[in-house]
Formats: sequence, C-alpha cells, structure tokens
Amino acid sequence: MAAVGDIRRFPDRRKLTAYLGLDPRVRQSGDTPAAHGHISRQGSSSARHALVEACWSTVRQPGPIAAFYQRVRARRGHSIAIVAAARKLACLFWCLLTRGEDYAYAQPSLTKKKMRRLEIRAGAPRYQGGRSVWSTNQAMRGAERELALQSQRAYERTIKDRQQAGASATAGRASSGCSREQVARQTQGPKPAL
Repeated sequence: MAAVGDIRRFPDRRKLTAYLGLDPRVRQSGDTPAAHGHISRQGSSSARHALVEACWSTVRQPGPIAAFYQRVRARRGHSIAIVAAARKLACLFWCLLTRGEDYAYAQPSLTKKKMRRLEIRAGAPRYQGGRSVWSTNQAMRGAERELALQSQRAYERTIKDRQQAGASATAGRASSGCSREQVARQTQGPKPAL
C-alpha cells in the first residue's frame, strides 16, 4: 500500500503490474510475431522485491497461487515462476482492494498466529497458562489447511481439463493454431475487387 498509494489510480490490474514493473516486455516489428521477454522493471524495485519475498511464503502454503507456481516452475524454472506468481499476487491485490473483498482462501488462524507473534515481539504480555499459546488454533489451522489444499487440487484439475481439451491453460490468451500460420494469413493482401 505504501508503494502503490490509492488503488483507484489504476483502472485495471495491467496498469498496476506495469507500475510495479512486473509486466513482460514485448518486442514486435512489422509482421513478425511478438517476442515476450523479461519483466520491464520500470517501477519501484523495493515494491517488486517485497512482492517476490511475499510469494516465497505464499507458494509454500497450499492454495491456488501455489498450484500456479508449480505449473509454471515445471515449464520455465523456479526464478521465472516466482516472478510470475508475484505478478499474479499483484493482480490479486488489485482485485481485492478495488472490490473491497477478503481473500477467499485466507487462513484466519495463520493470520492470528502471525499477529500474535508480532505483538509479543513488540512487548505485549505473554499469556500465562498451562497450555501452549498456539494449541487452541491447531485444530482450526488443520481444517483451514485442508480447505486450501482442496482449492489447490481444484485449480490443478481445472488446468488439466483445459489442457486435455486442447485449450490453452490461460483461456483467451493463446491461440489454438500456430503463430506462423497467423502471420502468413496476415501478410496476404486483400483479393482485388473485380
């Protein structure tokens, strides 16, 4: 929030990722197909760094972002996958902030545990009792983790079904045919009128 400011400045998620420098560069000249390269790195490097660090934590927890990371990592390697997950996380932030919603796959007990650790580090008094501080959250944490695993499996099944059906894993992005055929079709001029 400190790097982005008011989220209403960005009309869509692509503007936010471009502002953060997480958008891929596109090089294209004439009729040649577009070449997608590395990220542009045009925005705040500290904000990009924070998003990537947050992603390292996010991909270790079960959920759709972890499944997305695993899918990209299998094809492109872990460095590219973590940056792609950071971009997805930035898009998710934009959606949540503009709609005023909470994350559907959030794990409240994990958030509560992290907040309590921060309070203790800041000097809050520790609870005095016979049980551990974290013992009350363990059952709830297990149930939330199982729910997140179910959502991750659902995401993986959806991707597998799309791939088996012959569609792209990212619907609406990739074409079903070869890009060279499209370029060949584009370079042919219109037929002369009689």
